[in-house]
Amino acid sequence: MSQKVLLTSKEVNIILHRLACQLIEKHHDFSNTILIGIQPRGTYLAERLKKMLELEYNIKDIALGYLDITFFRDDFRKTNKPLEANKTKINFLVENKKVIFIDDVLYTGRSIRAALTAIQSFGRPSGIELLTLIDRRFSRDLPIQPDYRGRQVDAINNEKVKVCWLENEGEDGVFLINNN
Repeated sequence: MSQKVLLTSKEVNIILHRLACQLIEKHHDFSNTILIGIQPRGTYLAERLKKMLELEYNIKDIALGYLDITFFRDDFRKTNKPLEANKTKINFLVENKKVIFIDDVLYTGRSIRAALTAIQSFGRPSGIELLTLIDRRFSRDLPIQPDYRGRQVDAINNEKVKVCWLENEGEDGVFLINNN
């Protein structure tokens, strides 16, 4: 098993600032915009962006929620091990709001399809956008593309992209892992 560094901690920070600026350009004060971190790994990115927007760009009262998609996936019955759902935490209405789904890696698009179905339980948004740190653009099963992307990565199917967060793994970084 080999591991290649795709993004260092410094590069992740630069990308996060760029993504935050792109969000500000489009959503201004976020008064009609909601950030939704897709469980489990999108929540780290969503929290980091919210904190950055509030502390470094002085945008206040950003609505942030977490969406569990476990039982909305089209492959959830295809495993022999018991599924462990994560918590959904959406303490506000999404009706007529702009929703930004946030996930760490966009791979096949199946998680986003599940999120599109799951969010309907909370109302009908006026629009939905997708922000992802890593876009594995040649691995898509569904016609889903990010509106905001940190970096495109060309990884073949036996390679895995691993995103590490300071809050979880003790360091920020993105790695390409080859399992051969």
